[in-house]
Amino acid sequence: MSDLPPPLPPFGVRDSGDAWVYGPDGAKYWGRFGAAGLLVWHPAAGVLLQHRVGWSHHGGTWGLPGGALKEGETPVEGALREALEEAGVPAGLLTVLFTSVLELGFWRYTTVVTETSSEFEPVIGDAESVALAWVSVDEVKDLQLHPGFAAAWPELRSRLR
Repeated sequence: MSDLPPPLPPFGVRDSGDAWVYGPDGAKYWGRFGAAGLLVWHPAAGVLLQHRVGWSHHGGTWGLPGGALKEGETPVEGALREALEEAGVPAGLLTVLFTSVLELGFWRYTTVVTETSSEFEPVIGDAESVALAWVSVDEVKDLQLHPGFAAAWPELRSRLR
């Protein structure tokens, strides 16, 4: 597997939301219209996590399926679309429990937290994942987590039923 990202389609062909946004301190965030991720929880199986490919932003870490929002797309729509594309998550099995928003003023990330009515086998659907795994809620903290997910996890976990 190459350490280089696949080439992006030329501008005008790719979605207008697929671009970096830079903060006042120079930090970069993916998604002109913000981004969203889907936390899928099953009481017995745990949470579905994505091991990010090395070339991706914070590659080699574990996080949530998700990505840039398309123009006019709601965070829930975007998180469901991205999770289907990246992990084959079937929206019909999910109930949205709540959302959690990281608002930076110039960029926003929304975590859409769902419960699945039954376990399913996730399927890698693009080049952004090395692996997908159900991880027990108690073991999530033991993984090398994406920094944003690591910061959000304690609060997200406390809100799971």
